Amino acid sequence: MDDDIGRLRDRIDEIDAKVLELVSERARCAHRIGELKGGAAVYRPEREAQVLRRLRDLNRGPLPGESVERLFKEIISACRALERTMRVAYLGPRGTYSEEAVRKQFGSHAEGEPCASIVEVFQRVESGGAGYGVVPIENSTEGGVGLTLDRLVSSGLRICGEVLLPIHHCLLSRAAAIADVARVYAHAQSLAQCNGWLARHLPAADRIPCSSNAEAARRAAQEGGAAAIASRAAAELYEMAVLAANIEDQANNTTRFVVIGDQDVAPSGRDRTSVAMAAPNRPGALHELLGPLAEHNVSMSRFESRPSGTGLWEYVFFFDVEGHQQDTAVAAALAEVRARAAFVKILGSYPVAAS
Repeated sequence: MDDDIGRLRDRIDEIDAKVLELVSERARCAHRIGELKGGAAVYRPEREAQVLRRLRDLNRGPLPGESVERLFKEIISACRALERTMRVAYLGPRGTYSEEAVRKQFGSHAEGEPCASIVEVFQRVESGGAGYGVVPIENSTEGGVGLTLDRLVSSGLRICGEVLLPIHHCLLSRAAAIADVARVYAHAQSLAQCNGWLARHLPAADRIPCSSNAEAARRAAQEGGAAAIASRAAAELYEMAVLAANIEDQANNTTRFVVIGDQDVAPSGRDRTSVAMAAPNRPGALHELLGPLAEHNVSMSRFESRPSGTGLWEYVFFFDVEGHQQDTAVAAALAEVRARAAFVKILGSYPVAAS
């Protein structure tokens, strides 16, 4: 048996050397492409999506597709860093799910810039202080994030990509046991997502909303008898124990984040387009506006409304359609919507995130 193990380890050493050689060759090719592009954008969401989909299709195991994608995202991240360091703004402080979404999308070689609010994330990208931003847009349990939707309408930035992040909440504390917890800090949405668990296990504890779960962890770490709802990453960052894991009421709780930037993304072959519009104030107007989608066989995957802020009972409608705005059917449908609507803004076309 020892001889077999030794031979296999020797083979692994040979394979590792070949992998290193090929990764280095890939990096040289990527760097040369960067030189040929000159000052063009380093981040090409459509190209990266095509690369990762191709690798998933080629993968025959034993590594699962998700693991293969993570490995190659890190390789792509390192290759991008040879051209330019990417600065990505996100809703901070450190340890938030937004930071986790940045790492999932851009890899560990991107430089994260924590911001105090969603508005500040937009401002950092608009001013050029960061090349891109990552902001939450909706949660599978709690619905849309109004501030992100409002800023997408008023900002000149576009959606360049999306990230789907499964949310697994933990109860963090420096207390010895759950029974010792008298106060629970968390973002308001996280408190709502864990309402059932809190009612069963900490019915008498005060629930205190915070600007983020990372801020909740920071505060709880400084107080006796306090706990926070946050991620395992926050537990490590603020040196707290995980008293309970996966305390969210819905096991499939997922937050969708979008990448924002001053960039139009080319078609990748599997895309989504996000649109904002306002309907004229007359009977049947909304039905009339959505009709072109059905007529051109364009599938709508999301629809919601927000008060416009310009008048009483006036709303902006947000919807996503499958396909890129340059696709023939999508372009035709949106042209008809634009001709009928009081206001239309295409928020961006971008690759669909892998689930």
